[in-house]
Amino acid sequence: MPVETTAIQGVYVVRWERHEDERGFFRQTYQFGELSAALGRDLRMRQGNHSRSHAGVLRGFHVEPWDKLIYVPRGLATCVVADVRPESPTFAHTLQFLLGDDPGSLDRVFISRGLANAFYSHRTTDYLNDVSEEFDPAHRQGIAWNDPHLAVAWPHAAPVLSAVDARHPTLKQLFPTHPGLA
Repeated sequence: MPVETTAIQGVYVVRWERHEDERGFFRQTYQFGELSAALGRDLRMRQGNHSRSHAGVLRGFHVEPWDKLIYVPRGLATCVVADVRPESPTFAHTLQFLLGDDPGSLDRVFISRGLANAFYSHRTTDYLNDVSEEFDPAHRQGIAWNDPHLAVAWPHAAPVLSAVDARHPTLKQLFPTHPGLA
């Protein structure tokens, strides 16, 4: 099946076969029906987003109340998903994926609402994500990209960050009494 579960509930890997010939290639990138079946609920996408990041850029952990389907058609990105749902059994766990156009990298990753994701751009990278709700800045939250409880081994210790991403709080600052952060 092209939609695979992962160790964190709500994170899925989407794989499709790539068909190549002398003209180039064709790959189906997703089907709503298959994603909805894997999720056990109807899925709808309301907005498409496209960012381009230069080598060395890290776009920090963003936590939003919408589902996100990520695709990197050009470039190479280390994508990290963090479970920041305090009631989750995998709270403060992370999954790391290599997305892009390199052989062996993944096609797409689906991230359910309430999870955090960040990515590091190894070279100029186009990062596309379709989301299930229209953007509302009032709902945007973030977690520190270098949170010690997440302990992500980023490819570079001093990435290029936005001023906003550099100021995100740690999990301990957000959930000071959480038993998983002792």
